[in-house]
Amino acid sequence: MKLFQCQSCGNIIYFENRSCGHCGHRLAFEPKTFSMTALDEAGGGWTPIEAGGPVRHFFINAAHDACNWLTDEADARFCRACRHNGTVPDLGDATRLAGRRELELGKHRLFYSLLRWQLPLRTRTEDPEHGLIFNFLADHDGRPKVMTGHDDGVITIALTEADDLERERRRLQMGEPYRTILGHFRHEVGHHFWDVLVRDRGKLDACRAVFGDDTLDYEDALKRHYQQGAPVDWQQNFVSSYATTHPWEDFAETWAHYLHIVDTLEMAGEFGLDVKPRLDRIGGLSSHIDFDPYAAPDIGTIMAAWLPFVFAMNSVSRTMGTRDLYPFVLAPAVMMKLGFVHELVQGARQPEAGGAADRETD
Repeated sequence: MKLFQCQSCGNIIYFENRSCGHCGHRLAFEPKTFSMTALDEAGGGWTPIEAGGPVRHFFINAAHDACNWLTDEADARFCRACRHNGTVPDLGDATRLAGRRELELGKHRLFYSLLRWQLPLRTRTEDPEHGLIFNFLADHDGRPKVMTGHDDGVITIALTEADDLERERRRLQMGEPYRTILGHFRHEVGHHFWDVLVRDRGKLDACRAVFGDDTLDYEDALKRHYQQGAPVDWQQNFVSSYATTHPWEDFAETWAHYLHIVDTLEMAGEFGLDVKPRLDRIGGLSSHIDFDPYAAPDIGTIMAAWLPFVFAMNSVSRTMGTRDLYPFVLAPAVMMKLGFVHELVQGARQPEAGGAADRETD
């Protein structure tokens, strides 16, 4: 993630900001330029105070404080991220609206990465069978609880994941070291891109050579995992215990971690953070992020910066009495899998034309 600045007063701002806390200007994210811009009202819309040009517009989700992305299409109902929305919770319910906003924060950060890489993104309108669509579903009395998951381009995110207490309860129940909304989005979209970039682009054999045989029965593998748990030596070959369940889950977990690492490194670089421990006399724990992680030439470049940086982050977290910020071990076999994902992503970059907007339903 980049570091952003208000063009009106120079104040450093967050990706999610709707207005500048210093000068009060309205702010928005411009996905075409990957920049946050301060706005002036003009002609029923908004114009960036520096760039000028055509009047820009917000979408219907901005009225619910659930989106701050712009478009230059006056008749468009959704932004580049929200056009992939399907079913959303009842926005007349204050609690569900608050949860919806939390989910949207995670989804927009996901799309920042997907758009940075110019990955193929088609809506359900453009591709009724395999287009990417997100359903944010709430539990209802008398119905089975909503489960977060993926099914052929349809990603379901349970609204209960926006409840911090419930998410922590599930984290403990599942024995997970890490569970976040953004982590769910990155994992589930990994399943989608396995379909799009592996299955549909003739890379099954190459992927199986790294992650294993995906033709193994998934339901049986899932039952076995929950009955027996992960192998005792799973950290030698997998990024998480859940990744041991099935090659599909191994790929999705590795994909999610690749996004975690790249986006975190970009933010660290934007802040000019270097790691140079005084006790590190041979340089093995030193890191200087002087490259764009989204365009890194190979996984080795990323790992050389990440491993010292994450060691520093975890050390600082422990001084605060909190869990490691990144509680995972990246063994050589895991880094090889990350390298496969890196090559897959870098090889899939493509210019993308605008597409039709999907319709949100409840």
